[in-house]
Amino acid sequence: MKYRCLVFDHDDTTVNSTATIHHPCFERFLEKYYPGRICGLEEYFIKNFSPGFIPMCREDYGMDDRMIEIEGEFWKDYVRGRIPEAYPGIREIMVRQKRQGGKTAVISHSYRENILRDYQANGLPEPDLIFGWEMPPEKRKPSPWPLQQVLQRFELKPEEVLMIDDLKPGYDMAEACGVPFAAVGWSNDIPEIERFMRCNCTLYFKRVAELSAYLFGEDNKGEA
Repeated sequence: MKYRCLVFDHDDTTVNSTATIHHPCFERFLEKYYPGRICGLEEYFIKNFSPGFIPMCREDYGMDDRMIEIEGEFWKDYVRGRIPEAYPGIREIMVRQKRQGGKTAVISHSYRENILRDYQANGLPEPDLIFGWEMPPEKRKPSPWPLQQVLQRFELKPEEVLMIDDLKPGYDMAEACGVPFAAVGWSNDIPEIERFMRCNCTLYFKRVAELSAYLFGEDNKGEA
């Protein structure tokens, strides 16, 4: 076991959700409240990468706190009946980590209830800890707070934990905590995002199988 705890992002790291659910939801929201405004999938990925979803809403669309709240409720209604699929191979990584006595955690911008629903629907082992969007803003990623909680609750050193994420907020959080960071790029092929991750992150994986091989070696048969 290379790391005693694997900390997973959720959207576009564990489940394929932006292209299939979140971006279509935002398009419908814009159609209703900002007619004539559009946000293509690539732009949506880039803006979520940096500066992040909430800054995008404020800076690009002029949303105030009330409108951001409305967007959040719109999103909740949209995702309630839509479950994203886990990327092939993610389940096997989580199962093997658990079987070897390791921990798993989730730090995400999705809500805890949605994360648990997605894990159950995809047959993923339940995480030992979850910190989602239900946390106060100052305790959400990229704040170091949730990752600090993982370290404290499991009594781990930073080098015993690996943060696995596809976006810059996860990278910023891991950097602040001195935790190794694995950038993953299997959700999109956007050069701007991949270039930043490859230049700034020691670890970068384009396929789930590459992450699995790094963690456990090439032979993962019999661990499903």
